Amino acid sequence: MTKNLIFTTVQQDLMVLEELLASVIHSPVNLITDIGQHLVQAGGKRLRPALYLLCAKQQNGQPERMLPMALAIELIHMATLVHDDVVDHSATRRGIPTANACWGNHISVLTGDYLFAKAFSTVAESDTGAMLKVLTGAICSMAEGEIIQIQSLFQPDQSETDYLERIGKKTAEFIAASCELGGMTAGLNEVDIMALRTYGHALGLAFQITDDILDLTQTSKQLGKPAGNDLCQGVITLPVIYALQTSRERETLRQIIIDKDLSAGKLAQALTLIRATGAIEACYQRVGEYLQQARNILPLSLAPAVRQELIAVANFVGLRKY
Repeated sequence: MTKNLIFTTVQQDLMVLEELLASVIHSPVNLITDIGQHLVQAGGKRLRPALYLLCAKQQNGQPERMLPMALAIELIHMATLVHDDVVDHSATRRGIPTANACWGNHISVLTGDYLFAKAFSTVAESDTGAMLKVLTGAICSMAEGEIIQIQSLFQPDQSETDYLERIGKKTAEFIAASCELGGMTAGLNEVDIMALRTYGHALGLAFQITDDILDLTQTSKQLGKPAGNDLCQGVITLPVIYALQTSRERETLRQIIIDKDLSAGKLAQALTLIRATGAIEACYQRVGEYLQQARNILPLSLAPAVRQELIAVANFVGLRKY
């Protein structure tokens, strides 16, 4: 199952979004245009704007009213990925070189700033203060989550609660905001808007936990980036936390993390130790619980086709291998 099969209701809108992304990244400064084209052509799931469009897509949805916010959401996501790649010293994403690998950190950070500015100029004239407050709140949460993550690198004594707080801020809040903004655009009542936000938050937690599982179980070719990259960077994810709690060789794993020795041999050893526990299965169980929460909270007032596609998105997150 791919994004093309689960976003049929907004497929036309997503095609227009691609055209808008290609046009909005043009700048009088040719280098900015080159980097912008590189980022757009790298593709991606477009999950956040697609969720926004789905939640905004009620009986009388007006694409011209919805698309500016969808564009802003994807531009913000692209900007955060550019900044994340600089922070993480990442060389590849989605199987192609990152902006910082091609053009260096300084230019990449400034390009990310440019994308943020483009995002807000896109919605400045068309959206309410309440919607901008939701959007800026999500960006603040993402920054907080990233800082919390940096502060906790190579620290093995983290709890599941610590992890959930971090990924809630870093990933789930923006997905939740995308759904909430869609409900606001659709003119839903406050209860249904908050239900969509809760759906997005649960979906976002499941999405990130799945990402963290795949980082430890898939190959570099499948991921489009190095396998075990999170562990190499010192990011302690839920499978690692579970392994540290249950493995008979937890002290060996703990020492590898503390020593910050993630050479190829040590990384392979750590991955073997984690996979030998029930950590992966336990994490998939947690993913299933969050996805069921997401399905259960969907408002009955949604258009039937929209509701079914939001359920299909939850199913996709649980099945995805990339």
